Amino acid sequence: MSPDLWSFSLDLYARPGVEQACLTLQDSGANVCLLLCGLWLAERGVTCDERRLEQLRQLTETWDMEVVQPLRTLRTQWKVRALDDTALDELREQVKQLELEAERKLLERLQVATGEWPGGPPLDSARWLQEIVASIAQPNRDALHQLRVAASGR
Repeated sequence: MSPDLWSFSLDLYARPGVEQACLTLQDSGANVCLLLCGLWLAERGVTCDERRLEQLRQLTETWDMEVVQPLRTLRTQWKVRALDDTALDELREQVKQLELEAERKLLERLQVATGEWPGGPPLDSARWLQEIVASIAQPNRDALHQLRVAASGR
């Protein structure tokens, strides 16, 4: 088990199919950092409950809306123009690195917020994932399954 959420996330993201599953879920409205946190908590044996989910959502929503999303929007707006503009492409890469750093900071905040939650033997991550995507109209079930399989095979 990875001792910290960032290392866990990097390790999991590098597994086959995980990057695409995360991007698919992100496109449907899921917060990838929250999904990764749920998988990490399941591995730590932390039980999913409404109070914990609400705490994680509150922590995630503001940072995501005010920091991560503006960077992502800017990066995606520049995507096509950056194909023909080297200077813009360089700036776009810098924005991409800022976006990644903002996600890292969010994962660090999530880890601190959950540090005192009691754990135990690893749990099936299905409950965490289902509850995290519960507000999404059409979450991609195949992508969720891919994440579960990848996390359980770590």
